[in-house]
Amino acid sequence: MASAITVPSSQTTGEAPTKALSQPHEASASSAAHAIPARQVVRMGRAVTVSEGVNWLTLTVIALFHAGALAAFFFFSWQRLAVLAVFHVLAINVGIGMCYHRLLTHRGYQTPKWVEYVMSIFASMSLEGGPIFWVSTHRVHHQFSDQEGDPHTPREGAWWAHTGWVLFGQALHAQTAILARYSPDLSRDRFHVWLSKYHWVPITASGVLLLAGGWIWGGLVNGIALVLWGVVLRVTLGLHATWLVNSATHLWGSRRFETRDDSRNNWWVALLSGGEGWHNNHHAHPVSARHGLKWYEIDPNFYGIWLLSKLGLARKILIAKFDPANPKPAGL
Repeated sequence: MASAITVPSSQTTGEAPTKALSQPHEASASSAAHAIPARQVVRMGRAVTVSEGVNWLTLTVIALFHAGALAAFFFFSWQRLAVLAVFHVLAINVGIGMCYHRLLTHRGYQTPKWVEYVMSIFASMSLEGGPIFWVSTHRVHHQFSDQEGDPHTPREGAWWAHTGWVLFGQALHAQTAILARYSPDLSRDRFHVWLSKYHWVPITASGVLLLAGGWIWGGLVNGIALVLWGVVLRVTLGLHATWLVNSATHLWGSRRFETRDDSRNNWWVALLSGGEGWHNNHHAHPVSARHGLKWYEIDPNFYGIWLLSKLGLARKILIAKFDPANPKPAGL
């Protein structure tokens, strides 16, 4: 492959707090691309990464987290379940869904920088890497969706799309210089560069605080149990919720829009991921901050964005506009 396609930053415009998307030039903001020399790209997809071999560090970490997640069930309490729920919402819904995905990757709305930074910290607690890695990988996914070069298409196997793609090839979670070509907007931001290099700091700090707090108010066993529930089990469940968007929503569900990929709307993945399962809607209108486009398509991550707007912390919220009688992807 002589060259690869990369996705630069998505720039949004508009004067009203909420704006409907319907014109091709608006939707193309997140999919505009340019070719760069092969020697400069980070190649993704099964054909490339499998040949580079297993990433033993990633495999070991994921295996340990799954083992710890099983151990957590031997230390159940309602308090620990509540801690898991709170941290899960912060990391997966506020962090991954609202921030990494809809804000940083697609620029579906705008927030003050301090809000963006706080949500990015929450996202890094998901163990899904820093903002530059996550955003770059997802932009590549949209450019090559279900084609050669897609990091996690089920056309190369359901297991590959769900988990296999993270277990092979280079560990790029902190390679900000390489991935800068895919996320130039984030690479110009000192905070996002720092967080991308040290994305392990927030999750480590949360574990230390849970251990210390649990130890002080219940003994060492309680401290360890809080770490198992608030970090280990919580991260494991969050990873699978995100991975299901990569795998299940390209395999099962309905298609409102005839996109060029296999994306589908999957209600149960939407429930598990806070609305990310309305994936066909998203691929048809990627810049839209709202993924659930019908009243019955529950989209908690968008409700969070709506709440931010009511608090004066989000503006220029972009929402897809289409003809229900003849739904078409943006740009067609």
